[in-house]
Amino acid sequence: MTKVTRDAIIKDVKESNVRFLRLMFTDILGTVKNVEVPVSQLDKVLDGKMMFDGSSIEGFVRIQESDMYLKPDFDTWLVFTWETESTKKSRVARLICDIVNPDGTPFLGDPRTNLKRVLKEAKDLGYSSFNLGPEPEFFLLKLDENDEITERPNDNGGYFDLAPTDLAENCRRDIVLELEDLGFEIEASHHEVAPGQHEIDWKYADAVEACDNIQTFKLVVKTVARKYGLHATFMAKPVFGINGSGMHSNMSLFKNNENVFYDESDERQLSTEAYQFLAGLLHHAPAFTAVTNPTVNSYKRLVPGYEAPVYIAWSGSNRTPMIRIPASRGMSTRLEVRSVDPMANPYLALAAMLKAGLDGITNEMTPPEETNDNIYDMDEAQLEQQGIKSLPTSLHSALKALKKNDVIKESLGNHIYTNFVKAKMVEWDSYKAAVSQWEKDNYLHLY
Repeated sequence: MTKVTRDAIIKDVKESNVRFLRLMFTDILGTVKNVEVPVSQLDKVLDGKMMFDGSSIEGFVRIQESDMYLKPDFDTWLVFTWETESTKKSRVARLICDIVNPDGTPFLGDPRTNLKRVLKEAKDLGYSSFNLGPEPEFFLLKLDENDEITERPNDNGGYFDLAPTDLAENCRRDIVLELEDLGFEIEASHHEVAPGQHEIDWKYADAVEACDNIQTFKLVVKTVARKYGLHATFMAKPVFGINGSGMHSNMSLFKNNENVFYDESDERQLSTEAYQFLAGLLHHAPAFTAVTNPTVNSYKRLVPGYEAPVYIAWSGSNRTPMIRIPASRGMSTRLEVRSVDPMANPYLALAAMLKAGLDGITNEMTPPEETNDNIYDMDEAQLEQQGIKSLPTSLHSALKALKKNDVIKESLGNHIYTNFVKAKMVEWDSYKAAVSQWEKDNYLHLY
């Protein structure tokens, strides 16, 4: 990431006619929050003196501890390029902020700060960087005459379809152009398997920047979609009977600009550390699934039959296990965790997976044998024979696994862990008490 100075920001404000500053951060549930101030407050913003009420944010602090400060990361400076009638004469810029306490210390309940803490643990072990290349999928749904969201996909396209079958081609192209204007290096853009489903991939980055990019990406996608009269959703399973949306996460670990997952002498050209990191991911998968798949709806995607991985296993070319090793080697050697969905808080998800992998390295874990068969075709006896277990099948079972796993709990820190589990148990209890349309359809007339 290019280092941005205070002077460069001040200069850009004048040259780009920036009139408003959007100070963005992410709450524990992964929702992007922001405080918008006029450019007259620029010096105060750059000094990290902007205060906000932390008690109003999910999982932050109690009301008697509400005063918190926004510390901007200068390297996240962006002037938004899209224009509306209100922005033609004045631009809006953003800075992503870390949250700090009144005494200037980092707030441990800030997901971005928490990821930096886990990255520091990796650096203490000798690793210079941890990279992420995300592949978030999303749906474009139609709006009705009252601009209300419907469940109707915008098209009936399929994998890699083109216009006119893919009616969102122009919308997706505009999303790509906006992202490129904001500095994203787009690698691919295409229609996904399900009707109305899309994917845009961009170049990997160091962990914190990559998570910042995911949050920016979501904002851009939703903003551009609205200009086309569509609603973009990153919900894991918005429509029954078709594939859900994942966020495959390609991860690599570096030491002094060398990819430590690569070893040309190994038959798969994977290093001992790669196998150990892989083993750690598999070992801790039941627990970190509560973080990487954090909603009731997440588990409607993690079911057999819709290409989502539901089994704790790994392979090279086989796409049915939870973890795949893409064919690229050298600097591009990476592990692809396919179970993650785009509802996850990226900062927490990456902290949990990094901690799991590092635990595998520290304890010199060995992964099970590679699974090259189609797991979806295996029966219970075959799965048991090969020692293949399933991911949690509900948010409740994932939370139970999380509560028993000290490594993943530590990846979140006590403050985030406590508040995350509390919020998710409220979500589960609410869901558990609700009466669904499925129950009405199947029981109301019969009984």
